[in-house]
Amino acid sequence: MAENSKIEWTDHTVNLWWGCSKVHTGCKNCYAESLSKRFGNEIWGENAQRKFIKSAFNDLAKYQIQAARENKLVKVFIGSMMDIFEDSKPLITNGDTGVLRQMLFSDITDGKYPNLIFLFLTKRPTNIWKMIPDDWSHGMDNVWFGTSVSDQETVKYADQLQNSLKFQNLFLSIEPQTKMINDINLSGIDWVIQGGESGHNKRPFKIEWAERMKQICEDQNTPYFFKQIDKIQPIPNHLMIKEYPQFDSILL
Repeated sequence: MAENSKIEWTDHTVNLWWGCSKVHTGCKNCYAESLSKRFGNEIWGENAQRKFIKSAFNDLAKYQIQAARENKLVKVFIGSMMDIFEDSKPLITNGDTGVLRQMLFSDITDGKYPNLIFLFLTKRPTNIWKMIPDDWSHGMDNVWFGTSVSDQETVKYADQLQNSLKFQNLFLSIEPQTKMINDINLSGIDWVIQGGESGHNKRPFKIEWAERMKQICEDQNTPYFFKQIDKIQPIPNHLMIKEYPQFDSILL
């Protein structure tokens, strides 16, 4: 778990489990896979078991208590070491990831976390509609759904997100971006986060990719957050843009 997450577009990061499998070009140098292997966990790939993170629900309860005490909303990214909408996989211990997912969704439906904004990021947007509760058919104020895009070819994942969910609170994580994206329809998208790859095997990121996406977001009136080039190169002044949507509008 990560309190005061190092991922700057969120406040906290929570993983119900560790483990995933690769989907598209953005997954090539997956930091989560590398980190899990560093800890000796064989939890990557379609046929691998996943690792239950026992502290997850306790951490969520703690973040809710803290946020309520301060009468504010905090953002919780689910999750950096998993994909919440991956098909259910067996856990190393007992049960499967689908049970954990439904436990969380049930808690959210029951109003257990009114001060937490959940940011669900997936590379499997077509699974969202199949897995969310029926009660969420018109959306949930404190739940945001996002998908990852890396190049013009993977823009289709953004299209799938838009076509699957016809309500608000949709976002795109265009990171790591690996090639130019010249054209993308942001209709129905409420937030765009963009950034390049970091790490030893990082693929290069070109400034013109950010300039183009910044312009697209301006043209389509979409909040734009530029995260990084590669965590080493400084961000030019004209790209020091870290916009957020109006999360605080749901707090009474």
